[in-house]
Parts: sequence; structure tokens; C-alpha cells
Amino acid sequence: METTQQLLAVMVVLGLLCGSLWLLKRKGWARTSFRRPARPGQPRLEVIDRLSLTPQHSLHLVRLADRTLLVGLSPQGCSLLESGPSVTLPPAPMES
Repeated sequence: METTQQLLAVMVVLGLLCGSLWLLKRKGWARTSFRRPARPGQPRLEVIDRLSLTPQHSLHLVRLADRTLLVGLSPQGCSLLESGPSVTLPPAPMES
């Protein structure tokens, strides 16, 4: 009997919390996402270039919002090799 009452009390509290969050989101007073909005017409995350070093090792140049990141990938995981402010790169020349 005591366990049933405790379980019911926990369910009521969780229900009240979920209902409150739903109401706050509906009214626009709460935000559940911590991401910054992307600039219009520009994605927040973009893979600029990829270089395969071996079948299991590669380098990725990634633009994340206003930062450019050089990431190394290997079977052991990924490592941030370099980070800096984002710059616009000229388009790569087309090979014929």
C-alpha cells in the first residue's frame, strides 16, 4: 500500500512537471533547445573539405557557425587538430 502511494505521488509530480513545461513552451516562455538560430540561408554546420589519409584515417575541415575546425578521425576516435575564426574560401578550381 505504501509503495503504491509513493509511486502515485511520483507520477503526479512528473505529470505536473510535464504539463507545466508544455504550457510554458506553448506560451513561448520556455525554450528547450540551446542552439543558436542559424543565419538565414546559411547552415550552422557545413563540411568544407575531406581528405582521406588511409582507409581508416581522414581529415575533415568543418565550418560550425562562425568557427572553422580541422578534425582528425581514426579508429581510436576523433581529435580537434585546429580551430579558428571562419573565413570564406574561394571555390576550388575544377579539374578537366
